[in-house]
Amino acid sequence: MDLFKAVLIAIIEGLTEYLPISSTAHMGFTASLLGLPEDEFLKMFQVSIQFGAILSVVVAYWKKFFDLKNLQFYVKLAFAVIPALVLGYLFDDAIEAVLGNQIAISAVLVLGGVILLFADEWFKNPKIDDEKGITVKKAVTIGFWQCLAMMPGTSRSAASIIGGMSQGLTRKAAAEFSFFLAVPTMLAVTVYSVFVKTWGKETAMPQKGYEMIMASQEHITVFIIGNVVAFIVALIAIKAFIGVLNKYGFKPWGWYRIFVGVALLIYFQFFK
Repeated sequence: MDLFKAVLIAIIEGLTEYLPISSTAHMGFTASLLGLPEDEFLKMFQVSIQFGAILSVVVAYWKKFFDLKNLQFYVKLAFAVIPALVLGYLFDDAIEAVLGNQIAISAVLVLGGVILLFADEWFKNPKIDDEKGITVKKAVTIGFWQCLAMMPGTSRSAASIIGGMSQGLTRKAAAEFSFFLAVPTMLAVTVYSVFVKTWGKETAMPQKGYEMIMASQEHITVFIIGNVVAFIVALIAIKAFIGVLNKYGFKPWGWYRIFVGVALLIYFQFFK
């Protein structure tokens, strides 16, 4: 993978990680359109640049993340991330089996778009407009909603935001808690995928472990620039998304998913 293609994928990750349109699907489609092989390096790169996107949330909401007096905030996030940790580990192989099926992911993109068209009508009269109003029980419930995104193409952001709205949160409060929850969730995914799953598997075989180290040394610049780009773009996208969500709701994102999903279904079915 050359630097230009790596930057393109990083831009896609930064734009889509916190939007309800599925970053995994968009990175997969982009890689396919660029003609990149679905090898271990590509998989690791797509996971590793999520670290940059994660940092953007910490920076954007640094007062919240470093308010050590608000221990309840950390407790809520800890409980909310448990469902994803458990179910993600149990269904890891099944999830990975779907990642290469672009037709299935495109179909899920369309289905998710249809759901977003009606999401605003389902949850009216919200009562909670701040993270402090979220109980541990509500946090865990949102955590289970987030697990719907284990199906590639679903969107972790959409699932957790709708989950928050189902618990009486305003769109803004639900979106912000979704951002907060992304930090421990995506950090766990990144560590597991890069250091436990991929690195552990490769280093179990000395020759492959050596090749992995060499590949990492050769592409260290790609990793660094990819994370920096994902960080900057995600930081901008977070602020923009909150404004659009407050003003227009989920419908614009729903129509976007449907349009892109249908276009990709046609492409992968007849032209790929």
